[in-house]
Amino acid sequence: MKTILALCAAILLAGGVLLYRHMRLPDAFGSFSGAPKAEVSALIARPKDYLHKTVALEGEVREQCTAMGCFFFFHDGANMLRVDLQAVAMNAPRRNGHRAFVEGRMTPYGDGWQFSASAVKFE
Repeated sequence: MKTILALCAAILLAGGVLLYRHMRLPDAFGSFSGAPKAEVSALIARPKDYLHKTVALEGEVREQCTAMGCFFFFHDGANMLRVDLQAVAMNAPRRNGHRAFVEGRMTPYGDGWQFSASAVKFE
């Protein structure tokens, strides 16, 4: 009887782990092309220099959209850069405070600029 209970517990545990791994959202979206790396501060200071150029960024995710995770901000001191994920991950996992690697291009947004991602990977 103990053997049967132990076997049932092991099966339930293994099934729970497999179900969790299957149901969680992925950490990477889109395809990275190996674009050259740029600094967030450079994109904030000179956004027009990066128009129509694909670059890679790395930074800490801040102020991510709480409804769907479709955008977040990279900060550089008091300045910030909006990173739009709509093209690759309209429903991204919430990763405030974690590092993210993003590849994409600068695009006009309202009265300013945003970084439109073509690929993103969260750590």
